[in-house]
Parts: sequence; structure tokens; C-alpha cells
Amino acid sequence: MPEPLRVESGELTADEILDALREGRRVVVRAELLGGIHEVTLRHDGTVFYCDTPTTLHKHEDEDGMRACVLKMGYAKVE
Repeated sequence: MPEPLRVESGELTADEILDALREGRRVVVRAELLGGIHEVTLRHDGTVFYCDTPTTLHKHEDEDGMRACVLKMGYAKVE
């Protein structure tokens, strides 16, 4: 398994995050959550996209759902 890609929130575009996930990489995003800095792990198992946060695991069935999530949560840079 490739090394995770570690980034700061807003460093990559949604397309760059999705490209890395499709390549089989996990993307670890440092983000401000719950009043502190936390790491969120984004991953794709070939079928489902996952956002593993400190409080919950979100699942997205397709790229559009994952794209909406990373933009809404501020993990991706807005173009």
C-alpha cells in the first residue's frame, strides 16, 4: 500500500484529492475540528469512499458525494 498523502486542509483541490484516492492512496488531512486540530483520513476501497473523522465514519457511494463532502467540510481548496 502506498504511503498516505499528508496535507493541510485546503491545500489540494477536490480533483487532486479524488485522483490520489483513485490511485489507492489514503489522504490524511489536518483540519480544524471541534475546537482543535485533528487528522481526517480519506480513503477509497474501489467501491466506496470514506471520510474517517475523530467522531464518525462517513461513507459516500460515488465521487460526486465525496467531492461534495470534501468541499463542504473545507478539506479541499475551492477553485
